[in-house]
Amino acid sequence: MKNDKSLSVSFMMPMYNEEANIEKAILRLKNMSEKLTSDYEIVVVDDASTDGSKKIVERLASKDSRIKLFCLAKNTKFGGAFAEGFSRSTKDVIVYMDSDLPVSNDDIEASFPMIYENDVVTGYSKVKKGDTLLRKFISQSYNLMVRILYGLNVRDINSGYKIVRREIVKDLKFHSRSPFIDVEIFIHVKKKKGKVCQYPLIFESRKGGKSYIARIPVILATFRDMIKVRLLS
Repeated sequence: MKNDKSLSVSFMMPMYNEEANIEKAILRLKNMSEKLTSDYEIVVVDDASTDGSKKIVERLASKDSRIKLFCLAKNTKFGGAFAEGFSRSTKDVIVYMDSDLPVSNDDIEASFPMIYENDVVTGYSKVKKGDTLLRKFISQSYNLMVRILYGLNVRDINSGYKIVRREIVKDLKFHSRSPFIDVEIFIHVKKKKGKVCQYPLIFESRKGGKSYIARIPVILATFRDMIKVRLLS
């Protein structure tokens, strides 16, 4: 399936304390974007970082109008930045990635053309991760509850790589402010009878900074949002 570059693309990245990664991520996206599209933007949403991440993006944005930075006044523990990024993206397709850019250029180029025939393309790890027993238990319990409560059969519901047609989510109003916001996308697409394709890849290990998703307060907020969204739906 060859890419004809007919779709415009918003590369969207929520960011929190990613000064070790964000410049490399943005430059990588700029260098490879021409292989996907002739019309793109890079949307970075700063979730009230306390390091130098914001200044790095400001410097890059001052030299390239396609780089757009939006800043939240308070840290929202991922969900708020994610929602803001989706609302601020203006192109035909939103390519979401974690801001340490854990996906190879080859996988991005191989998976992108799948969006021509689908509404969502979502990545999942084709190798087992070396998580602790506790993290495996939490992950398995979480995914089981998502399947039971919402009837979603997605291998990696919180995958750090997704391609989404903006047309199918432009009217989505997120209720979550935790990583459960990922699930809201799939719930919305299911209600609209959209097509979801899953793409196997190997997520690259983080080379700098650290992940904040596995913190206990974030995990508890995710489970709370799971119940809240169920009651509202």
